[in-house]
Amino acid sequence: MALPALIAMTAIWGVTFVQVKDAVALYPLFAFLAVRFAIATLTLAVPGTRRVRSLGSPGIAAGALLGLLLAAGYALQTAGLERTTVSGTGFITGMYVVLTPLIALAFFRSRIAAVTWAGVTVSTVGLALLSGVHAGSVVGDLLVLAAAAVYSLQIVLMERFAPRYDAVAFTLVEMAAACTGLGVVALARSELGVPHGWTVWGALLVTGVFASALGFLVQTWAQQRTSATRTALAFTMEPVFAALFGITLAGDRLGALGWTGCAAIMVGILLAEPAAAEALRRVLRPAES
Repeated sequence: MALPALIAMTAIWGVTFVQVKDAVALYPLFAFLAVRFAIATLTLAVPGTRRVRSLGSPGIAAGALLGLLLAAGYALQTAGLERTTVSGTGFITGMYVVLTPLIALAFFRSRIAAVTWAGVTVSTVGLALLSGVHAGSVVGDLLVLAAAAVYSLQIVLMERFAPRYDAVAFTLVEMAAACTGLGVVALARSELGVPHGWTVWGALLVTGVFASALGFLVQTWAQQRTSATRTALAFTMEPVFAALFGITLAGDRLGALGWTGCAAIMVGILLAEPAAAEALRRVLRPAES
């Protein structure tokens, strides 16, 4: 059940790209993210507060570390989303499935197959093509790519921590740390204020409750049952959903060059982990028949 649960979360994350892009045009970036994770923290506070003691100091420290990584990742991704397209952001974010095994190699000396390097090469070509689309910007694309690298590190570390700790308590600490980190930045930039309008509040509620509290709780639970590689591969559905919602809701038009780049990124992603790709195809096959 871990892979289907992760794929379901990617659909929610995909649609939130459109909502967030609209919301941060009306409400400051770091304030939006701080309030988003404050809502996520409050959502998990009732079931999780009493369970935090079970984590002990090591678990709280690990959750805080991953929360700060999420804060950095979301800050980079949302800043990039302000400057580029919804579809492009989704596809570049999806490169964390390529980056995850590379991060695992760097930190834990995990073995990387030759086909993974081929996937990295193809995805990099796709990123270069996508960055050449006039609808977006090179700076925006690079910010999103940096976010993908941070998410990759978070996924790799989650594989080490998730099996050791209570999922609800660990996710609560993670959300609280992200909120704190982003809140400090928002205060330093004098951005915090009361949000106004349904566009902003709708995005805050959906991203806070579903995309953050529920989404990362599902990730913690799932990574107690599956590997970082398979988690990252399940997340490859996120750019597909982001592209779908970018076209239908945000009116994205990437053109032939842009879609060629997106296709190359997806091909590289699927090349990177063929065994996990086969597992994902088995999960999706019943729905296709």
